Amino acid sequence: MKALKPLLISGREVLPLVEGGKGVAVSNGESSGAWAAAGGVGTFSGVNADFYDESGRLIEVVYHGKTRRDRHEELVAYGIRGGIAQARIAHDMAADRGRIHMNVLWEMGGAERILHGVLEGAKGLVDGVTCGAGMPYKVAEIAASYGVYYYPIVSSARAFNALWKRAYHKFADRLGGVVYEDPWLAGGHNGLSNSEDPAVPQLPLPRVRELRSAMRAAGCPERPIFMAGGVWRLDEWEDWIDNPELGPIAFQFGTRPLLTKESPIPDAWKHRLLTLAPGDVLLHKFSPTGFYSSAVRNGFIDELCQRVEHQIPYTAEPVGEHSAELPIGARGRQVYVTPADKLRADRWIAEGFSEGLRTPDSTLVFVTPPRAEAIRRDQFECMGCLSACSFSNWAQGETGNTGKKADPRSFCIQKTLQNIVHTGDVEQELMFAGHNAHRFSTDPFYRNGFIPTVGELVARLATGA
Repeated sequence: MKALKPLLISGREVLPLVEGGKGVAVSNGESSGAWAAAGGVGTFSGVNADFYDESGRLIEVVYHGKTRRDRHEELVAYGIRGGIAQARIAHDMAADRGRIHMNVLWEMGGAERILHGVLEGAKGLVDGVTCGAGMPYKVAEIAASYGVYYYPIVSSARAFNALWKRAYHKFADRLGGVVYEDPWLAGGHNGLSNSEDPAVPQLPLPRVRELRSAMRAAGCPERPIFMAGGVWRLDEWEDWIDNPELGPIAFQFGTRPLLTKESPIPDAWKHRLLTLAPGDVLLHKFSPTGFYSSAVRNGFIDELCQRVEHQIPYTAEPVGEHSAELPIGARGRQVYVTPADKLRADRWIAEGFSEGLRTPDSTLVFVTPPRAEAIRRDQFECMGCLSACSFSNWAQGETGNTGKKADPRSFCIQKTLQNIVHTGDVEQELMFAGHNAHRFSTDPFYRNGFIPTVGELVARLATGA
């Protein structure tokens, strides 16, 4: 493989190897600091990050507010405190090597306030901010105001052009690079547009070539593009290195850093990664953000799939084929469905899926009574972790809601992501992973269950393997 040449990233020449910033405590100060110490770019999550007491013990987050707005304010305060804590750990571990970036989801609750709070409280400790899951127009202005570089996460040239024309051209000197995240292969939330088919993936090379052309046409400085999503070993990407059409390219790894000694995920999660097979990661649209996302198929995902399968349309009055009466809820209020759907509903009810929950799309989802109770409880206990949530109908604007019904086909994303990273339940919680995660089971590097240190992984990646 061609030798990897250092790239200028966030003001320093480093290896063009980047740790992808997973959300909610999955990439932290320890993992990102170790990555930077190995000579690359470490990225800690600024999404509801963990923080600790004076003895270094994890502080359990408990919400005391009686209203969603109150709990949202607590969440923002927790987020700032955790982000500062992880920035300090990462900076100390890096020992002035590599670069430290902070990853922020633009659609997370209080994103702007948390970004300001962490960058203010951790001045000089963060070199760059990566930001996606939405259109983060203001991230450029915020990062530049603290002398920090910014890295928007996009999945198309079109998205970059919109960001550049509206805001980024004003802060071109602080654009550190652009993260191209493959919307079909990356783990976590995926940036598929309405014009793209989730079942028909497109090759990344022409899309990144188009992105570079758009950047050059716009007069954007020749900054690195980080190729993210689907990158496993670099000898498979050799034609990207020193390619004049693509310009400077760095490679971002999101899934492989999960399986390192410094990774904060529980051992059960690490061992599960070693057993995955092709097809075990599902691209789905259950997330309350409204985005597609990719996660390991397990009991959690299967139950969400079951909800959608146990779904029929209804009307409040008899209309057309919706002529069959169906009593719903404790009061047995009548709705109207087709005769065929009435038979399906009767069968589900007989099987124990007796609770019909209304969705914003005038459909009914049939679940068991315990599941219905859990859904309602989670909706009631919403802490406003997103700027807008389809599951609970929370929105951080003045009204405090999206104006739509809460959607029982989704879930509380904050609850499940906190649970899996802190309890290790890999069957009944959401487990994000990229679509190449099945390669852990066949890559000889991980033979006999070997789990490397971050330093060992970075050294391995630099060889092309």
